[in-house]
Amino acid sequence: MEDYYKERKLKEAMFYYHSLQRRGGRFQRFSKGAQDTITDKIPAAVHSAITAAIRQMIELSLTSSNYIYPIQVEKNWSFEQREKEVRKVINRYKTTARLEGAGTGAGGILLGMADFPLLLSIKMKCLFDIGRIYGFDVTAFSERVFLLQIFSATFSSGETRVKLWEAIRHWNEVSGAIEDVNWRVLQQEYRDHIDLIKMVQLLPGVGAFVGAVINGKFLEQLGTAAMHAYRIRMLT
Repeated sequence: MEDYYKERKLKEAMFYYHSLQRRGGRFQRFSKGAQDTITDKIPAAVHSAITAAIRQMIELSLTSSNYIYPIQVEKNWSFEQREKEVRKVINRYKTTARLEGAGTGAGGILLGMADFPLLLSIKMKCLFDIGRIYGFDVTAFSERVFLLQIFSATFSSGETRVKLWEAIRHWNEVSGAIEDVNWRVLQQEYRDHIDLIKMVQLLPGVGAFVGAVINGKFLEQLGTAAMHAYRIRMLT
């Protein structure tokens, strides 16, 4: 049964991988001109907040224990059991992200700006938990880079996403050559990915609803990508 489960999940992961090579995400289908229009309408302070939050997130991810919290992980868990635990973690962080998004979204632009570092922190804590549940030592620098690779690949588009996922697929061969994360590329891709929906979240009256829904979707998107990334890494 365990072998059958692994075989099935690897097929799902490879289907996911190949689908990302063929299509852009819903929000990446905008033309460059439309994306620039959206970007220009967002206050400079918001862009600055995103950039600062991403730089801090990368620094904390690579050099600190801020995202490492006590969780129960058993060495004798089967792969299937690990994935059940991972799903529990994703759902828990989705709930946290929804509540946080609703709270900051209800407060307009100032609290909406505060949502960026808070959501990044929730996302990274989720990734660190997932890595540990799959059995990896997330205190190791190389594992932290892998987690940031997953984050970058999840919220990138086009050729950048293809290259990041190609590295994830062959991580066991290329991990030693990837020693850092290009924070400028990451912040630009992440900003472009969330510009439109975050702009809506800053609007009075609808921000709370949008914040709750979108933050939950972001966590689901990230959690799904992480599961497929670890499946490809561990089962190929």
